[in-house]
Amino acid sequence: MSALPTPGLVSVQDYLDGELAAAEKHEYLGGVVHAMAGGTRRHNAVSSNAVIALGARLRGKPCRAFASDAKVRVQSPTQIRFYYPDATVVCNDAEDGSLYEDEPVVLIEVLSPSTRRIDDGEKRDAYLSIPSLRVFLRVEPDRPLVIVDRRVVPGFGFALESYEGENAVIPLPEIGTELPLRDLYEA
Repeated sequence: MSALPTPGLVSVQDYLDGELAAAEKHEYLGGVVHAMAGGTRRHNAVSSNAVIALGARLRGKPCRAFASDAKVRVQSPTQIRFYYPDATVVCNDAEDGSLYEDEPVVLIEVLSPSTRRIDDGEKRDAYLSIPSLRVFLRVEPDRPLVIVDRRVVPGFGFALESYEGENAVIPLPEIGTELPLRDLYEA
């Protein structure tokens, strides 16, 4: 016997098809679709700086940095979610036509007052459940402060780290580079 669709919920395929034609981005949480709010100029500058800095450092290496248009799929036993992190690093050979990433190694969210609770709670929990994820960075947009969740040993959780000040540098041996906060916060 096959399961009947739940009324009012959007299928994964309908969501993915809709995103291809949508004027704005939406996140998907187990059949419920949420429109994303736009970010401030400062938020966008910091997230762009992250992609530019990581992209330049990863040139010629097996990993690639992607901007906030790259969706990440999070699969749990009870539901599928799609989020748009501010920056994503992947180290696999997925097809260029793929609509989402399944195996991110590094994820970055630039915090804002309207999304902080979700970024620090729901998204953090979802991201940390991704088996391939090694590092999750939560970036304050208005001051040089980054909170890092780093996988200690696969399957055994994450350690919390904090980097503060323009001279701080986040080591990222998981992808063979580092990320100076000065580059993140460049005006």
